[in-house]
Amino acid sequence: MSEPKRRFFPPRRKPRWRGLAVAGTILLALWIGGLFRYAGEIPEAVADPARATDAIVVLTGGAKRLEAGLELLHQDKGRRLLVSGVNPGVTREALVQLTPKWSAALNDRIDIDYSADNTIGNATETALWMRNNGFASLRLVTASYHMRRSLLEFSTAMPEIEIVPNPVFPEEFRAEAWWRWPGTAALIFSEYNKFLMARLRLYIAEKIRQADA
Repeated sequence: MSEPKRRFFPPRRKPRWRGLAVAGTILLALWIGGLFRYAGEIPEAVADPARATDAIVVLTGGAKRLEAGLELLHQDKGRRLLVSGVNPGVTREALVQLTPKWSAALNDRIDIDYSADNTIGNATETALWMRNNGFASLRLVTASYHMRRSLLEFSTAMPEIEIVPNPVFPEEFRAEAWWRWPGTAALIFSEYNKFLMARLRLYIAEKIRQADA
């Protein structure tokens, strides 16, 4: 009597989606952890308010930024002020009228950049302006939540320049328990993702540069 035929079944493979789900969960956990760390590192005060620099640079995007930059210029915390990223349709005269601190005494010490339309452009145009003026240090004025990405772009564009951060604090940005405020949370989400993309872009650019060297 012949032996019954044995049936051999291949080992069951784990569904591919399980591996993808695990990887996705890990990435999400890393993203959330990084987000809270990023939010926790948003400055809450100006670290070095007394330090004088060659230049003051204001990144447009809020009235308090320009007012803070003008006040710093009035206090002689810098020799010249660059307002970077001004809409081409906004004239110097309009800015003077809109900003009481922009006095006639300060007007000759203020330059306006109309070319930049994002943070990368701010850094590029500022680097050119710094070189043209022979400056070696600057005080960077922007919103607190925007400072870390700005410092990344500025330090990359001009590694030889000393940059002193001078954050301003918009009233609508609620740093304490930020996750409870939808507007603030959305802003931090956006800035964090832009920061990650900037890091990735600069990392890839550096690898390409090393490969071509």
